[in-house]
Amino acid sequence: MDKFKFLPKSKLNNLPKTAGVYSFYEKNNAIYIGKAANIRIRVKNHFQQPSYRDNLFMGRITKVGYFETGSEIEALIFEANLIKKYQPKFNVMWRDDKNYFYAAIAKNKEGIPYVFITHQPDEKIQNSKSKTEYIGPFTEGVALKKTLRFFRRVFPYYTANKHPKNKCAYCHLDLCPGPYDDEALRQSLRAKNGDPFFEYKKNIKKLILILKGKRNAVLNSLKKEMKNFSKEKEFEKAAKTRDKIFALQQIMSHTKVINSDNSGTAKVIAMSDIAITLAKIVGLEKPISKIECYDISNIQGKHATGSMVVFIGGRPAKNLYRKFHIKIEGKPNDVAMIKEILGRRLNHPEWTYPEIMLIDGGKAQLNAALKILEIENSLKIENCKLKITIMALAKKYNKLFIEGKDKPILLKTLPREIFNLILRLRDEAHRFAITYHKKLRKKYLLK
Repeated sequence: MDKFKFLPKSKLNNLPKTAGVYSFYEKNNAIYIGKAANIRIRVKNHFQQPSYRDNLFMGRITKVGYFETGSEIEALIFEANLIKKYQPKFNVMWRDDKNYFYAAIAKNKEGIPYVFITHQPDEKIQNSKSKTEYIGPFTEGVALKKTLRFFRRVFPYYTANKHPKNKCAYCHLDLCPGPYDDEALRQSLRAKNGDPFFEYKKNIKKLILILKGKRNAVLNSLKKEMKNFSKEKEFEKAAKTRDKIFALQQIMSHTKVINSDNSGTAKVIAMSDIAITLAKIVGLEKPISKIECYDISNIQGKHATGSMVVFIGGRPAKNLYRKFHIKIEGKPNDVAMIKEILGRRLNHPEWTYPEIMLIDGGKAQLNAALKILEIENSLKIENCKLKITIMALAKKYNKLFIEGKDKPILLKTLPREIFNLILRLRDEAHRFAITYHKKLRKKYLLK
């Protein structure tokens, strides 16, 4: 185990407090492998509050090995792969019970892959010519389920060998590709070799690689795809691939799935619930994924700047932030400035458009933004028109104006998680605008 660092069991206080994988050794043989959100706390729990199972091997331990993964999801994945590779005695002893889980990737009669979770691999299937692939064992079913749910946002997949003729609930959440016989779907996924599900199968291969701990290989593959799309001037596909890369990095870096006491009751950041709640508030059918927020900074109209910050999945995507040096001069005119920066932003389809644009201001700014969007859509054919919901936040009165709603909403009446998200967007856009404004002023004064 090249990645492992080792300590005698008398030095447990020197273990890190980060997520990772740990192993207990009897001389030079690993007898048990586990994962943890906090390695030090979890390992010490084995010694200080041993379970019945712990007592079977605690007296054999001569040293403790560990390595930090940087995230809980990676710890979950590495634990499963290391147990499979090294077959530690006490992990293998318990593998046949119902506490171990596997991610299974099977194929239906048409050869279309689907993903599901099982307690035990079917030995009859394993020994046959079936191409069902089992990844595991995973020690926490809840954590595995949540992990797959997060990855499904990046790589939508089927969960059964048949799909209804109509769209299912997961289709509307962009978690399922759609009905098999949907010709539009087949055309969108079709490859040069004629396989209508070629792109879908590529995504499943990437999912399998991630579950086997090969995250970097997947990221490198996606980056290569993004560059190729850009070279071919397919900016929409390039931008979607870029968003996949960012979403995957966010999931692998920040998502919490492991409960610190390893009881199996996973604590997960429920951003999907926030996305669904926000969609209901603004009147959209699908959960919100991407939000852009705009702010303006100026002193009496001089050195006016605009900022665009981007949140994906409720988190800042700082590599997608943009700043605008506003060209309008003279008396300060927030409405005109908002119109300018939104007009300039809408001229960049390669940035990909959000579901929501949140702007600084009240009813006047909202109407100005809607006018710009209307002008942009008037130049497009019907099926290419932009579907973006505009919201305006009046800071002074803490009121939210939403497109299509007659009256503003008081921020304090919103669910707390939505209230906090909007304030984070507002504060981040303001910070970014102020920073750029100060930079321009300093540059001007030094001339």
